[in-house]
This record gives sequence, C-alpha cells and structure tokens, in this order.
Amino acid sequence: MFGVDFAFCSFLRFDGLKEGDVVRHEGKRSDGYLEHIFKHAAKELFGVDVKEITYKALKNKDFQEVTLEKDGETVLRFAAAYGFRNIQNMVLKLKKGKFLYHFVEVLACPGGCLNGKGQAQSEDGKADRALLAQMEEVYSAIPVRLPESNLHVQRMYQDWLQGMDSSKVQDTLHTTYSAVNQSTSSLDIKW
Repeated sequence: MFGVDFAFCSFLRFDGLKEGDVVRHEGKRSDGYLEHIFKHAAKELFGVDVKEITYKALKNKDFQEVTLEKDGETVLRFAAAYGFRNIQNMVLKLKKGKFLYHFVEVLACPGGCLNGKGQAQSEDGKADRALLAQMEEVYSAIPVRLPESNLHVQRMYQDWLQGMDSSKVQDTLHTTYSAVNQSTSSLDIKW
C-alpha cells in the first residue's frame, strides 16, 4: 500500500487541501522514501518494529546501505545511491550479477534532492550550506503522516484501484522485469 502515496499524490488533485494539510514521509531529509519503505517492510515481512535507521556509508557519503538482521541473518538490504557516479556503479553491479539489494533509492543529485541544481546557490555557483541546513530544518518541522493512514490514499485504493488486493493494484503498482536483447548499435551507452 505504501507505493501509492509517493507515486500519485504529486499529480492527483485533492480538492480542499490547505497549506496546513501538508505532510511528509518519515526520514530526516526530503530525499526519497527509503526510511519509510524499510520500516514498513521490516514490520510487514518480519514483524520487526524499527524505530531508528542507521545508514552505513560505503564507497562515499552518497552511497549508503541500510540492513535489517534477524536471528543473525541479513533479511533486508536497502541502499541509497545519489549522483550519477553511484548510479553508474550500481548499474555495473547489476550487470555483473553482484547486486545484493532488495530496494535502492536512486536520486540524480549528489547529496539528495535538497542539494539539487534547482536549489538556491551562492554567488560562486556552489551549494549554499546555510540555506540547505535551513531547508532541512523547515522540512523536519512538517508533520509526518504514514501513507497507509492517509485518507486520500485509502480513498484512491477503494475508488480507483478497486480495493487493496485487486488485480488493478497488481497491474498498476507492480513491475515485472524481463531480459532485454543486446543491441549492436554503436549509439548504445556503455557504462
């Protein structure tokens, strides 16, 4: 159920929403939804109520890992890959069959969304660290509402998706993967 709030709320219009109705997902920053999805998966799949997530930086601060261990075994392994260099490295690992993650949050901007090129910069074209800290502070003050408790999402599931376990939910919100034939075009991008 958690996927709908993220994917559709940005373009669906909910009449009657006011500025005070703005809510955010769990997490300390505005990046993606890794923290919420991790906590939800831990609870739903393994009965573990995760209160605090610990990110482990791997090759750099923009490629981090989060794991859940149960009975000495790693049962969930998530990663956050920010910036094209990390995305390229992730794709290479996928191609080599060395991809260990159940979920990866991918963001093009190094440092995450608040650090993106669309954000305010200092006169020398660099990120304004003070403004970034201020934006993170403002963001963290917005109340958290879990997507599964959002009345708009519940209504969308009922009215548009025909219930939680409908075939429309499966067709609309889930993805399947299949092998792609290699192209012989010289225009192919080689990572």
